[in-house]
Amino acid sequence: MKISTRGRYAIRTMVDLAQHSGEGLVTLKDVAARQELSQKYLEQIVTQLSKGGLVKGIRGPQGGYRLAREPKDYNIGEILELVEGSLAPVECLESDVNACDRCASCATLDMWSGLYKVVTDYLGNITLQDVVDRANAAVGNDYVI
Repeated sequence: MKISTRGRYAIRTMVDLAQHSGEGLVTLKDVAARQELSQKYLEQIVTQLSKGGLVKGIRGPQGGYRLAREPKDYNIGEILELVEGSLAPVECLESDVNACDRCASCATLDMWSGLYKVVTDYLGNITLQDVVDRANAAVGNDYVI
């Protein structure tokens, strides 16, 4: 499994919005500058995040974006699934019902199911707040005497 730039940039955008949530609405121009990302590409990503209910946007000169919930109420898995689609390592695990003709006799299905469980458990247990806290702690440790 490989997470695309869309998935990575979505996480970076959500972290940025969380870090600057105390400032009110955040413009994509500011996010793009801080994250060194294309504003046009971010517009596509934020549109998807907005349609998925993860962020709220306000149009106009005083507009911008904000998180729809508190950072502690998001997990990284849900953000990635929204922008990437299923995180399943194989197609037959992408829906609740395995429609593969070979699933009853597949020697590798348990292996793929196990991998999928590890990935979803791991990403489902990391909150956006966890990522923000780690980033903030790292920034505080860059002094030299």
